[in-house]
Amino acid sequence: MGFSMTLPQVRTRAAQLLWALCVLFALFLALGALTFALSANADNGLVSFVRSVAGWVDLGVFSRDNGIKQFTGDNADVKNALFNWGIGAIFWLVLGRVLDRVVRP
Repeated sequence: MGFSMTLPQVRTRAAQLLWALCVLFALFLALGALTFALSANADNGLVSFVRSVAGWVDLGVFSRDNGIKQFTGDNADVKNALFNWGIGAIFWLVLGRVLDRVVRP
């Protein structure tokens, strides 16, 4: 009466987990960018947490400070966050979909 899963079931669960994790990472990047677009209070604990996690999942490649494209001038922080973290969110969604297709039976 033990619990057992077949290999296809394990692969399906792993694919679902990978997809969910990548969606979560993309969500943090999108929410982080939104906090800049809406000029959210950076001293707020939730805003600080979202921005911190987004800074971690941007992998340095999609960083606001040293990302793919750097804007200068008026609203540079907002533009950098929207562009770089937006591209990062798309990256995580594409990667998640590719991993889902590769792992799923």
